[in-house]
Amino acid sequence: MLDRAQKKGIWGWMLFDWASQPYNTLLITFIFAPYFTSAVVGDPAQGQAVWGYTVGISGLIIAVLAPILGAYSDRTGPRRPWIFLFSVMYVVGSFALWWAVPGMVDYTWILIFFAIGLIGMEFATIFTNAYLPELGPEDEVGRLSGNGWALGYVGGLITLIVMLLLLAENPEGKTMLGTPPMFGLDPETREGTRSVGPLTAIWYVIFIIPFFLWVKDTPKRKDATVAITSGLSEVWQTLKSLPKKKSLFAYLGASLFYRDGLNGIYTFGGIYAGGVLGWSVVEIGIFAILAIISGALFAWLGGKADHAMGPKPVILASIYVLIAVVLLIVLVDRDSVLFMPVGPESSLPDITFYICGIIIGAAGGTIQSASRTMMVRQAEPGKMTEAFGLYALSGKATAWLAPLAIAVVTDISNSQSIGVTPILVLFILGLILLAWVSPTGDAKKT
Repeated sequence: MLDRAQKKGIWGWMLFDWASQPYNTLLITFIFAPYFTSAVVGDPAQGQAVWGYTVGISGLIIAVLAPILGAYSDRTGPRRPWIFLFSVMYVVGSFALWWAVPGMVDYTWILIFFAIGLIGMEFATIFTNAYLPELGPEDEVGRLSGNGWALGYVGGLITLIVMLLLLAENPEGKTMLGTPPMFGLDPETREGTRSVGPLTAIWYVIFIIPFFLWVKDTPKRKDATVAITSGLSEVWQTLKSLPKKKSLFAYLGASLFYRDGLNGIYTFGGIYAGGVLGWSVVEIGIFAILAIISGALFAWLGGKADHAMGPKPVILASIYVLIAVVLLIVLVDRDSVLFMPVGPESSLPDITFYICGIIIGAAGGTIQSASRTMMVRQAEPGKMTEAFGLYALSGKATAWLAPLAIAVVTDISNSQSIGVTPILVLFILGLILLAWVSPTGDAKKT
């Protein structure tokens, strides 16, 4: 039975997800990214390219430093000072986006602050995740992790609704409620939409407080230099042994590609809709709400399918659906849908894209749920923590791949539609590698 302090510690830990999720929902995906590319840069294709370079370079920095920080976190002890430092990066980086005014000549420093906030958010997450095994018994860890993840999605959804109803303005200067942005914010200079940066920062500052008050820190264990050296040595030894574990090796490679493809859709979906269909922030927000609700519902339904058939068929079906929907997206613009011409007043492109958003949310929620189950199937008995460490590392190692590939192809082609085609390649590579993945993993085969 957990005592009161342990329960408060669990809630404090879960509220980190609630506090930090708006950076993903509001800034990376649905509000700031499309606003930046369409209104700040002004050229949607160029905006998609520079955004891709920024997210890609940030991901590369995270990939290089994540194993070092993970090794440090596992072996040295106190983590809260580091989480505080990365939280400062999160808050400063997000708040600074308020100054991203439409049509600004030099937006480089805006991208730098966005990258600072993104790196701070990711590194704070690495250190916060290290507390998970200490929160409760081993058989409760999965439930606690899932509850935190769900709470994060709810936090992101609430802040998105606040932005759409009260702050983000459409081209007529009105919010979704048909009123001007709150607090007298000027719609002419897009102050309502630009407030997404300060809102994200303030939300984090308020809701991270329980984490620092209730989550107990760990005592110092090892000298930092020794911890990093030994930690990296263990990571290297584990990586060297992977080719001998064919199913696990193939699954880590497959999930590396298809998860990066999914992240590419999440990162560029709003940007694409804003540039190709000319959607306002409000319309992109509706798209986001549909995708988030669909993702939550189908993650639950996917769990039932996973239980009945196993995770591999669910993952395969989800990838096929995602490939189909990306192909559909590429063939939708303001003038045509699937090569069929439409008039300038037609709502068919918008309806089609909303349907795509629902499908992306459904397949994305399902594949993420089933992927965790598949990792459990691939892990050796008694080495679950190591296995999920590899899973996390494989996800971070190529976090830069989809954004940079999309940026380069968009830059070369000067077309947003052609620019997103690398996502298809990533999904296909994932499908190919899944052919070598055993549904029961290496350790269980006879």
